[in-house]
This record gives sequence, C-alpha cells and structure tokens, in this order.
Amino acid sequence: MPQRLTKYKVAISGATGFIGTALSSFLESNGFDVIRLKRHHFTSKRVGQLNKLLNGCSVIINLAGAPVAAKKWTKAYKHEILNSRIDTTERLVEAIHEMTTKPDVFISTSAVGIYDSYEVHDEFSTNYSNDFLADVCQQWEARAYRAQSLDNVRLCIVRLGVVLGNEGGAFPRMIKPFKLGLGSKLGDGHQVFPYIHINDVLSAFWYLIQRKASHGIYNFVAPQMISNLEITEALQKRTRKSLLPAVPKAALRLLYGEGAELLLTGQKVKPKRLEKDGFHFAFPDIESVLDDLCY
Repeated sequence: MPQRLTKYKVAISGATGFIGTALSSFLESNGFDVIRLKRHHFTSKRVGQLNKLLNGCSVIINLAGAPVAAKKWTKAYKHEILNSRIDTTERLVEAIHEMTTKPDVFISTSAVGIYDSYEVHDEFSTNYSNDFLADVCQQWEARAYRAQSLDNVRLCIVRLGVVLGNEGGAFPRMIKPFKLGLGSKLGDGHQVFPYIHINDVLSAFWYLIQRKASHGIYNFVAPQMISNLEITEALQKRTRKSLLPAVPKAALRLLYGEGAELLLTGQKVKPKRLEKDGFHFAFPDIESVLDDLCY
C-alpha cells in the first residue's frame, strides 16, 4: 500500500473518464487534494480560471482526450481525437509556464499505439507506426515535451496500453459478448493485445509521483505479451460459453472504419523502465487480471 502523504494538491485533466475517475479517488484516499479539470476550463474564456485552479498544485496529470474506440472514425471524429489531446496539452503547458510556483511533476499520457506492430518495443524504441493513431501520439507528446524547458519540473510521458477494469474502459465491452455466448477472436487473432490492470495503472502513477528520479517515457503495460486469440480463449474459459467463428476483418472495417486497425493490429510492448526500477505488478499476467475481474 502507498504511504499516506500530508496534504498535496494535484490537478487532473480528463478526471471524469474511466482512468481519471479511478485515479482521482485513489489519490484522494492517499492524502491528495484533487482538482478535477473539466473541458470548459480549457476554453479561451476560462484561461484565468484554469491558472487559478492550477495554483499551488505540486502534481499535474494530463489524461484528457476523446476515446479512440468509442465509435467509427469519421473525418470529424478523427479531428476530435487529435484536437482533444493537442489543445488540452498545449494549454496545460502554457499554464505551467505562467505559474509562479511550478509543480514538482507534470505527467502527460500517450498510448502504445505510437509503436509499429512488428518490433518488440521498450521505452527507447523509435520504431513508430505511420498510421493516424501513431501520428496523434507523436503530436500529443511533442506538446508535452515543451514543459522540458522548465527548471525543476519533472516530465513523465506515460504510454498506456489497454486498461482493464470493471468500472469502465474496454473490459465490460470485451466480456459482454462472451457472457452471451457470442465471443470470438478478431480477424486471425494473431495481433498482440497490450493490456494492464487498472490497479497497476494507479500504483504506477503513484510510483512516478513519489519517485523523484522518474522522468521521461514509461510504458504502462503488463509484463506478459499475449495475442487476441489467447485472451479470447481465456475469456471463453472463464465464461464457459462456446465461441463463434472469427469476426472477419472486413466486418470490423465496415463498423469502425479506419479505427478497426486498433482491433486488428497490436504492439509488442515491454514495461522495461518500470521493471528495471523495481516496480511491482500486482497483476503481471492475464490470469491474475481475470481472477480479479471475473466474478
């Protein structure tokens, strides 16, 4: 369990999302005063209000961004996916520059979708994909890196895998068809599924906040690499229902457009820096994740 702190102040953008809600509650239970930043705080008319909310914050965490798997990637929704990340990150960095007393650490999220689907990637890999999501991640991170010019502000970039928990995110959508006997692999099932349990995400954020030597890029994924076929079989075993034939790639592309590539390709990602630093994963493999989430 984390050691409780005396009162610290942390601001979180995207605090009403699945990860943000869990992280806000977690930090509050461990001694933080959490300021939940909302979308309207980032409009040009609210510049002064945002700066006022950030005043006195020792930690700023940037989780904001439209969900990438919520609906079909139309031209308009791709614009929203990109701008919801770019605009918020730019505004936060500007506000940090304007703060008289700077925060100790700025943690800005990204995604493992930045990596290509061929190589095995740790945090030092620069073999990036050339698709839309990888471009979003690179632009997103570039805005966050502008905070590096600030003295005494640690910058951490968190590249998230698929975060699994029962309160939101991907897992409830993943397991529902299996409970109904409608589960199946996606495409050929060979694509890697980079995942992490929500509790390990919370602990890893805590770890970065507390560990003064932590800076730069961190992959938030479980140590185990599995395929879509392997997680399909694991979910089928837990629900004890039969499987349907594989969902054809063409059907996924019809439903999700370009966003189908999120389901049909995956990244082989290692959490090398967390492991090297001695971080303990409570849920290092899919069996331990499903032991906790399936009840």
